[in-house]
Order: sequence, then C-alpha cells, then structure tokens
Amino acid sequence: MTYTVAAAAGVGFAVVLDILVLRTNLLRRKAFWTSYAIVLSFQLVVNGVLTGQRLVVYSNRDILGARLFYAPIEDLGFGFSLVLQTLAWWVWWGRRASHARPAPATASQARRPAPTDTRRSSTR
Repeated sequence: MTYTVAAAAGVGFAVVLDILVLRTNLLRRKAFWTSYAIVLSFQLVVNGVLTGQRLVVYSNRDILGARLFYAPIEDLGFGFSLVLQTLAWWVWWGRRASHARPAPATASQARRPAPTDTRRSSTR
C-alpha cells in the first residue's frame, strides 16, 4: 500500500466516522473548519521544518509528488483525518457523558431545606 492510498483511506474513514457512524457532523460546522485551519497552519510549519531540512524523506514512488510548503499532500490528508477523528470522538463521548450524568437540581430544589430527623434519642 502506498502512502497516497493510506492517506486517502484515512480521510475516507474519518469522513464516514463523522457523518455515518458517530453522527457528529463536524464537517458541517464552522467551528471545526476554524479549528482545523489553526491546526493546519502549525502542521505546515512543522512539516516544512522536518521535510525542508530533510529530516524526514519520502520515497517519490510512494507519494503523488505534489507538496504544499515542503509537505506532501498525503501528510495533509493524514493530519486532516487525525484531527477529524479526534474531535468526532471527543464530541461523541461528551454527548454520552452528558446523557449519563443526573440532571442538576433546579433552583426550587436547591432552596428547599433538607429533611431533618425530629426523633429524640434516649440515653440512659
């Protein structure tokens, strides 16, 4: 399996996970795309350093060859899939946790005094 195929599979898996499996629909939210843009900018810097300085070298037969600021397009696909999967799981688990927690007390319940035991204890 080439790096290109693996990256495409990762993106496909993440999209299916978001839309069909977990149903978080992050891809339809502006907040996701804003956060992804922030992550992407840092990914490009780090990838530029690693690949630009030749600390990480890719085999030309395993990638498409297209690059963005030294980063192979496949790296951007992997980064996208990792961010999407992480956030989709985060949202899904957050929803499950919020459904499992008991509802907070209402204001009227909070003001009501706790029942007290009015029985006298006898000591002899």
